Amino acid sequence: MRLVDSHGHLNADRFDDDVELVVGGARLAGLERILVPGWNLRSSERALEVVARWSWMDAAVGVHPHDAAKVDATDWAIVEAWARDERVVAIGETGLDADRMFSPWADQLDNLRRNLALSLATGKPAILHCRSRNGERDAQDALVDELRRAGFDGAAAQAAFDGRPPAVIHSFSGPVDYCETVVAMGLAVSFGGLVFRKGEEASAVAVTRVPDELILTETDAPFLSPPGAPRGRNEPAYVAITARWAAERRGVGEDHLGDALVVAYDRTFPRVAPR
Repeated sequence: MRLVDSHGHLNADRFDDDVELVVGGARLAGLERILVPGWNLRSSERALEVVARWSWMDAAVGVHPHDAAKVDATDWAIVEAWARDERVVAIGETGLDADRMFSPWADQLDNLRRNLALSLATGKPAILHCRSRNGERDAQDALVDELRRAGFDGAAAQAAFDGRPPAVIHSFSGPVDYCETVVAMGLAVSFGGLVFRKGEEASAVAVTRVPDELILTETDAPFLSPPGAPRGRNEPAYVAITARWAAERRGVGEDHLGDALVVAYDRTFPRVAPR
């Protein structure tokens, strides 16, 4: 089965000792694409270092909502400069988190808005983290409002992306109608190990609402291990577990879904140099 990991943090320190073995295992498992996103200044720099070693991988740079209050204007200027590197195919991860609230909400909104503006300015899709407390949806509703406010469902996005997805909902979490809303806006939706957790049962329906050209899979490695993967450290190879789950829920063969994943990835994250 052809596989993509549209969100794997190989730039995390948990991979410092054996990243070569992890990458080799990913290739043996069938991984053809890995996107390595940053979440703050240092991790964005490390994402660029990782993809410099493995040219078939892609990088994203940006600021996560948890770090929204920690990145100053000088740091942000550096992120903006990195965003124009040809190895960078996306902005993020960014987004909103109403669950853990490691940064104040006002700072999260300011951070999201500058990441979205950078996405539109560069024509590189935003990678969007979005979490609410269990059973709630305030972050999802706020994110949709912010996307509309920034023009991600209108002429601004059309001009910047020419019909490509202007953003990716990373590690989908939320109600089915939220999924339907972002799909109607043309956003790609990525599913990862979170779909197996209690409270995320809506994902089994949501995954059937995403057309082939907008569906992605991910690990969020080293986090969110699916069943059968080590709990302490998820790896890109384990995206196969989620991909098979998605194929089964969608009622399609694994080969069909695998082909769709690679096409959707390349459509969402085009690059200057061939992969």
